[in-house]
Amino acid sequence: MSVSLPLADELSAVFARLSGLLLTEETVHTSLGLVARLAHETMPTSVGAGMTLVPQSGQARTAEATDDRVARVDQLQYELGEGPCLAAYAEREVVMVPDTRTDQRFSRWSPAASGMGVVATLSAPLVAGDACLGAMKVYAESPHAFDTRAQGLLPLFADQAAVLLANMQAYEKAERLSEELREALLSRDAISTAKGILMARDHLTEQESLRMLMSMATRENQALRDSAHDVIATVQRRNR
Repeated sequence: MSVSLPLADELSAVFARLSGLLLTEETVHTSLGLVARLAHETMPTSVGAGMTLVPQSGQARTAEATDDRVARVDQLQYELGEGPCLAAYAEREVVMVPDTRTDQRFSRWSPAASGMGVVATLSAPLVAGDACLGAMKVYAESPHAFDTRAQGLLPLFADQAAVLLANMQAYEKAERLSEELREALLSRDAISTAKGILMARDHLTEQESLRMLMSMATRENQALRDSAHDVIATVQRRNR
């Protein structure tokens, strides 16, 4: 038996469940799926939910969908270049289509969606700071399915998803920067070691050894770091 809670209490319960489970999830995909499922479960009039992400390349894609129909209806938006999720993303506003059978705003998408059994839609932008990352949506099979409560709930779920995405993007960027820094340090160390080998072997100055390394790299059509590794490898083979 379901218990009807006041809105604030219901949201507290849902987000407590969300935060607890997210601590054990290891991928963005799984975490976004959790947010979508919770949104679907919290809105009984919905038949599905999902996330549309729009990367910097501009090619929108469905990152998560609670069922295949959500993904197919989403794909129609991307193919036609119109639809409530794309509008919510572009305008950074909640977009609702009460009845796709009579909707005039999305003149190509709405009739196609209606033909697939999606009659009402509600979409909210995924906004994190100054960036909009995409949109979250719920679909329904009956007209006017999303009341004031649903219109207030979906942006809250979208906010949760946006924070998750922003944090993961920041983490991935930090990981890339760390890897680039590690590679830069390794390259610097290799080049310094190779210069020292050339200086000792050929009685060169530091500048002369660097020019020799650069000449080797040009001749072999490779990066300076790779030429440095070749010099080091040659010495290591001779010392075995």
